[in-house]
Amino acid sequence: MGSKAQILAFVIDGINRVYEGNGVCDLFAGSAILSGAIGRSARVFSNDIQAYSRALSGFYLTAWRDPKRFVTAADILLEAEHLVAQRLRALPAGVDYDTVTTLREFNEIEERNREMISRTFDYKFHLFVKFYSGTWWSARQCVWIDALREVAERYVGQPHHDLAMVALLHAMAYCGSGTGHYAQYRDAKTMSSMKDIATYRRRSLKDYFARKYSSLADYLPTKAPAFKHEITSLDYRERLTTLPRCTVYADPPYAFVHYSRFYHAIETVYLYDFPDLQVKCGQIVKGRYREGRHQSPFCIRTQVPQAFADLFAGVASSGSNLVLSYSNTGMIGRDDLFDLAKNRLPGYAISTLSADHQHMTMGRRADRHRDVEEVLVLAKAR
Repeated sequence: MGSKAQILAFVIDGINRVYEGNGVCDLFAGSAILSGAIGRSARVFSNDIQAYSRALSGFYLTAWRDPKRFVTAADILLEAEHLVAQRLRALPAGVDYDTVTTLREFNEIEERNREMISRTFDYKFHLFVKFYSGTWWSARQCVWIDALREVAERYVGQPHHDLAMVALLHAMAYCGSGTGHYAQYRDAKTMSSMKDIATYRRRSLKDYFARKYSSLADYLPTKAPAFKHEITSLDYRERLTTLPRCTVYADPPYAFVHYSRFYHAIETVYLYDFPDLQVKCGQIVKGRYREGRHQSPFCIRTQVPQAFADLFAGVASSGSNLVLSYSNTGMIGRDDLFDLAKNRLPGYAISTLSADHQHMTMGRRADRHRDVEEVLVLAKAR
């Protein structure tokens, strides 16, 4: 969702047209696909206000297989299994799905899983088993998420830490019973939906983790990065104030939805900060969203013009060049955006490139992909 993988060559072509050395800033990095494409050939300043992006950027930019310190998937699982064995024994009765046969019985088990939120725990890494049992994952799967996250924490600062985090994000996604994101988990309303959800409940999170960790490890270089990359989790305006002159690639989330709703679970597993959960009418909301989730000004129609004005001003302040992604699903007209760029970037040569592609629409059944025109606004300091 929102990935530029389909048009990556188009984006890189735009960057090459204005690039003058000194590195590339991916201002709204998200899944960090650009870092994966150029991180071994140029210095990258990867930034996204969503903290989980640090793991993805770190995997592409700074992770490597240090022969003196690298640990295998088997090493990590050995540490995690010790934690899991103790914690599974402490789960209450009636939260496993092994013998379920009826829809009513299944939903009773789901509810017992969700009741874990009212329990207390005598160990630190229990966030997911408490908050998310019976939502996207079962209590058993959540115990594994917590344990793998605890083991990953032991490797902070080592070159394989982000590899472990990315493998965990992958395992969570492929074992979760959602619709490709974390806006809402699914309810078992029919036997068909029950059987489908049960399929995900039975998936082995540790197996998904191990396979992904091992396959990604093969991708990693055996030497430390050649470039001094920077990875930050800042508001785009703050990042621009400290940025050296470079080429800025900006792909802001200017759409009517607030994207943080779709990523809150992976934001929480990365931060592991036991956030307050959003409450409405005295009840925790079904999606169990983090309170105070980021809301981008590019997603609020009345704030979009000023958000772009701030973006252009920040780029100009360092004399950087700019490649700005814009699609016709956005919150501001193309001509209005182009005029704003010309007004806020005096002394810049401004041009555009365009291409057609399909954009994912966040799981709508009748409209899963939509044809859009993708435009790059190129601004090069004269």
